[in-house]
Amino acid sequence: MVELPAEAQAVVVGGGVAGCSVAYHLARLGWTDVILLEQHGLTEGTTWHSAGFVGQLRSTVTQTRMIMYSAGLYPELRELTGLDPGWHGVGGLRLATTAERHEELLRQAGAAETYGLDMDLVSAREARDMLPLMEVGDVRAALWLPGDGWLDPASLGRALAAGAEKLGARIVTGVQVTGFDVRDGRVRGVRVGEHVIATGTVVNAAGAAAGRLGRLAGADIPIVPIRHQYVVTRPFGVPASTPTVRDPDNIVYFREEDGGILVGGYIRTPQVWQAAEPLSEPRTLFEPDMGKFAESWESARRRLPGLGETGGQDAADFAKVVHGPEAFTPDGEFLLGETAVAGLWVAAGFCVHGLAAAGGVGKVMAEWIVDGTPEYDVFGMDVRRFGAHARGARWARAKALDSYSKYYDVVYPGEERTAARPLRRSPAYPRHLALGAEFGEKAGWERVNWFAAPAPAPASASTGAAVAAGDGDGDGEEFRPAGWAGRFWSPAIRAECLAARDAAALFDQTSFAKLEITGLAGLQRLCANDLDRPVGSVVYTQLLNERGGIEADVTVTRLAADRFRMVTGTAFGVHDAAWLRRHGLDVRDVTSAHACYCLWGPKALEVLGELSDDDLTFGYMRAREISVANVPVLAQRVTFAGEFGWELYCPTEYGLTLWDVLTEAGAPHGARPAGYRALDCLRLEKGYRVWGLDITPETTPLEAGLGFAVAAGKDFVGRDALTAPRRSLRCLVLADPRQVCLGGEPVRVDGVPASRVTSGGYGHRVDRSIAYAYLPVGEEGPDAAPPGVVEVGVNGGWVPAEIAAEPLYDPGNSRVRHLPGA
Repeated sequence: MVELPAEAQAVVVGGGVAGCSVAYHLARLGWTDVILLEQHGLTEGTTWHSAGFVGQLRSTVTQTRMIMYSAGLYPELRELTGLDPGWHGVGGLRLATTAERHEELLRQAGAAETYGLDMDLVSAREARDMLPLMEVGDVRAALWLPGDGWLDPASLGRALAAGAEKLGARIVTGVQVTGFDVRDGRVRGVRVGEHVIATGTVVNAAGAAAGRLGRLAGADIPIVPIRHQYVVTRPFGVPASTPTVRDPDNIVYFREEDGGILVGGYIRTPQVWQAAEPLSEPRTLFEPDMGKFAESWESARRRLPGLGETGGQDAADFAKVVHGPEAFTPDGEFLLGETAVAGLWVAAGFCVHGLAAAGGVGKVMAEWIVDGTPEYDVFGMDVRRFGAHARGARWARAKALDSYSKYYDVVYPGEERTAARPLRRSPAYPRHLALGAEFGEKAGWERVNWFAAPAPAPASASTGAAVAAGDGDGDGEEFRPAGWAGRFWSPAIRAECLAARDAAALFDQTSFAKLEITGLAGLQRLCANDLDRPVGSVVYTQLLNERGGIEADVTVTRLAADRFRMVTGTAFGVHDAAWLRRHGLDVRDVTSAHACYCLWGPKALEVLGELSDDDLTFGYMRAREISVANVPVLAQRVTFAGEFGWELYCPTEYGLTLWDVLTEAGAPHGARPAGYRALDCLRLEKGYRVWGLDITPETTPLEAGLGFAVAAGKDFVGRDALTAPRRSLRCLVLADPRQVCLGGEPVRVDGVPASRVTSGGYGHRVDRSIAYAYLPVGEEGPDAAPPGVVEVGVNGGWVPAEIAAEPLYDPGNSRVRHLPGA
């Protein structure tokens, strides 16, 4: 029996590239008392059968940066450890054979410029020059990424492990973790048979077995093992310098291996691997299934006609058929971060491309554990992006299978997936259906994107008080944006925006997360703004990390002397609650206890006045208990639309009644229900920031123009890091109003890459195309325009843009702060 230590600073469970990378990076940051445990040999879970592709360009800037870091690390590992990680820097091609995919390549090329990623858009002929074996008759264009390549997975794992050991970490194989000691919600030790290693930090890097391992500690980790298959042909003289190729329109990828071609693909009918103890045996593989693989193989044969001479109808025709389990997640993104069990971390769910990002995963995980926050904004991969609904294995399977089957599809902004829906619904959901709502989904919630009621109808509480669908300005189609921004769009969005401007709009924001917190002193320490204000005050504030980055963007209402309610975004409640608890606060998630409807517009006072006998003239950023047609309501004078009005909170059981009385009272005044797409347009005109887009853990309030929400002379986490900004978030107005940004578009100043769009859209009250981007701050200060011409890359072209003072709409805020007509 291997002698194990009685205690360790950290225990990493899983000897694949993720676990080895985490151990290596922890040791590099000075945590040398780290032990890695693997039940088999290193890399014998899922790493060993990886296809090894390292493709740097991904859908998010963070994942791209992680893979770029990895690509830089892997060639250095030989020098650091003396071992060859099996890096083949041959470059990579991504093909487009349809007009839609070509558009996607243009967007990706623009994104790559903002990432600083070396990439070229090349012709079909140029692509064939790089790979003469390839048939390109149907290829419209290709992306060439010279920094791409592929790795030998086992060699990489061994090199990372050797690096970890060289820095002081210990690696033990052939031992199985059988449980965890968890007390008071915190991990205290790791069990290996009868032996316990006392530790306060455990990293679950068990790949396809990460879900089972998490359950041993009482943590829900939505990992779904899915069968994935690739083949390797017999050698036929393919050069070792052959670039990697992805052909997503034909759901196939390939590269050279041992003088032959490795071919893989994402089939449309994936199969979950259901096992009580996944990966209990080393090097798990399934029987070849050439029938399921037929579409990808035929695509490969069309693209590489030389493959026809290698056979391929039967498994015996190949040098190797690899059909093994891969760990997928409900949304196709990694699972990283601390679980609901304090001290128990996860680094799993790599969805086939984990080898490419393994170096970056180790980096961010080690920084997160040692320093409290990673360098990059990793919320899109944070395990806390999922709520309690992710516990359900059926939900996770349905989502993961849908994600896998569409892995290579063109992803259009605003396109909604339908798997495992509906799940979480507002009390007013049946009324939304009756009004022809188009729904989107976020964190399991059904949320209205826009309403499409065909015509006016008499108000009726039993039918949901249908309202006019007229847009107030023709049929509205003339405002449909060009390109991708107009693909999932409706003229109802404009009608709803104009209703907010001219009458009133009613938004269902029940999905917004609501947290009740006890303790002024602790909350004051975490919030940049001052919360010590009279009961009934509403405060807009940010929660910062030690680097001054924004971890949360919230409103906080003082309900009593020592009791507060924090409202945050739909998908951020679990994340924000964990941040508060990590700093010792007592937090209750009360999201499901309260419906929330927002009534905003110049006639909001008239509408609500017909339903309430209470004084409704209390001031901006104040909250008061009122009655609305017998419904007890907490009304808050807060707006995200830039119009007068309230957020109206009531206990959930009153939610349907409140919606009915508000829509019935509002209809005669021209008020109408509205959705989140309109709300996004309205908030852009007012310059209201969105966390995760305009502001992130990598941006400070001073950079984001939120200095007004930072209390002077107050001590709070991150204060000492708030130095004079070297960049600032600026409002851009595009010269062509039909060219509308969706986020991620490149921004140039005098033809030189300068930034990327954080968020964008069309402002219907000002009739302008609006985008936000961080631009460098010159000697004249953050409000001065940078010298030169500003251009934004939209739909394959460059559109001039003007830096505008914000907000564009109602710059004096009179519509928000004053009573209508005052």
